[in-house]
Amino acid sequence: MTKQRRLIGLTGGIATGKSTVSDYLADKYDIPVLDADIFAKEAVKTGSEILNRIFQRYGDRINLPDGSLNRSALGDIIFNDSSEKQWLENQIHPYVRDRFTSELKKITAETVILSIPLLFEANLTHLVTEIWVVFCDETIQLQRLQKRNNLSLKQAQTRIKNQLSLTQKIALADVAIDNNTDLVSLYQQCDHYII
Repeated sequence: MTKQRRLIGLTGGIATGKSTVSDYLADKYDIPVLDADIFAKEAVKTGSEILNRIFQRYGDRINLPDGSLNRSALGDIIFNDSSEKQWLENQIHPYVRDRFTSELKKITAETVILSIPLLFEANLTHLVTEIWVVFCDETIQLQRLQKRNNLSLKQAQTRIKNQLSLTQKIALADVAIDNNTDLVSLYQQCDHYII
């Protein structure tokens, strides 16, 4: 009997530490990582059909002088209007889903990390065999997000509220990774669950 391939869906809230976990697992265990954020950026690269549709919808307010996407301006639109967020996701999610499917066919590794921030929201759980959620307290999450993305407290809160709550994600997870303390603790948890 062949061993089932291990496809780990790595998710969590925005700025909870998903990239730290996936980078560690890739470096220490040489596990391939497929990242939804990278695929989503590909979907809206300069000149892409999806980016052209986005520009047609929102106009110059999200178009940078070099023809690329002003992500911050787009974020202000979609995180304050659920129907616009839904429209945008309907443009990008099918592309991301197709990229995961095609990349998984090329990779022969027994274990693969699928880093998908919107694993539940985008209905991509069927792609994985187990779900890991990285979480931290909201105060820490807010601080990290404000610092990382240079956002006001209100902007950071709005982005967090636009995702399924961490409590809901943890309830749906096979593994919950606590990222409230330090990297030593975080890495120990990764070591424990990956083996």
